[in-house]
Amino acid sequence: MSTPMYSSSQQWVLQLCHGYDDPFLDCARQYAVLFKGTPYKVCTVYLTGAPSADVEGGSASDEVIFLGYSSQDIRGLKLGAMHRVRRIVAGRNFRFCIAHRFKPTYIALLTTSLPVIGVNHAFGVYRRRSRRLFANFFRQRLALLGVSNAVRDDLRACLPDWPAERVETLYNRIDVAAIRAGQFDRRAARAHLGLPADAWIVGSVGRLHPDKDQATLIRAFALALPSLPVGGFLAIIGMGRLETELRTLVNELSVAGQVRFLGRVPHAYRYFKAFDVFTLTSDHEPFGMVLLEAMAAGVPVICSDCGGGREVVGEDGVLFKHGDAETLAGALIATAARVEAGPLSRIYPRLYECFSDSAGQTRFWGLRMLASATRA
Repeated sequence: MSTPMYSSSQQWVLQLCHGYDDPFLDCARQYAVLFKGTPYKVCTVYLTGAPSADVEGGSASDEVIFLGYSSQDIRGLKLGAMHRVRRIVAGRNFRFCIAHRFKPTYIALLTTSLPVIGVNHAFGVYRRRSRRLFANFFRQRLALLGVSNAVRDDLRACLPDWPAERVETLYNRIDVAAIRAGQFDRRAARAHLGLPADAWIVGSVGRLHPDKDQATLIRAFALALPSLPVGGFLAIIGMGRLETELRTLVNELSVAGQVRFLGRVPHAYRYFKAFDVFTLTSDHEPFGMVLLEAMAAGVPVICSDCGGGREVVGEDGVLFKHGDAETLAGALIATAARVEAGPLSRIYPRLYECFSDSAGQTRFWGLRMLASATRA
């Protein structure tokens, strides 16, 4: 295959992604739109995953390249992926690289001479000694972003000698208008999910995993149920290894008739208006994109005071101590008392001020780490 010819004067940004599984396709979109209206073009490279027209369109990039590896293929030294990335970089005037997660950061640093901004979506990425040594070796070319201050602080704790301007925060974002436009109204959302039209519904979205702690939510719902509006109902979207255990808990608490496990629901954000309140009970959520999607739907949010949740909801949400079912039950009851019958049409200015694409673009171009990456 011949190598395309590109103008040597055109400046490019390489965006290197592990894959495009949810939520990382939108992460790629978020970073590509940061360069809208700038002199830069964005080339997004997915290490894993088959070519897809939908993914290409959703990446919001000037060019999308699928390397087509499996996760197994890029274990170890990843020499094949490195060779192909090196060829891509050699073909045009790349100025710097944005790499999501550790493997793409590793590949970008070993394969290119570009400044690399490593975006970190989880806690503990650099707690391993080997990764700290790697980061320190490349510290002149590497800068790190956390998706919340909580993740940033974890990075800084792992790399205490790094200057603050090399480890900063850039919040995850959503296209607020597009998300709102794609959400069904209350009646249609409930019909799609098979939920009662007249119930007062507590909603939750997340894989059924200990990290998400749906057990505390179920216990809290059982405690609150006698004080909730008639027809109180709990709807849980997600799949995972704890489903049998959680169903057993529901039976033990005698609330099986009021709890529905909905399984995997593609594009779940489209149905958030089905809920009267949205809950997130994770034990260490790095950020919580579902909170933004619930806020876009105008739904009251309650989340555990762990990780990035507090930063997302600010004063617009209700926080409770993780694992405290009694406090969460009280929050559910209080929220039900405040919400009048019918759908809530609340606008969250915080969405636009902190978590929109325009807010992200303003913040990104103000990052101190960009000075060296964009210097001619």
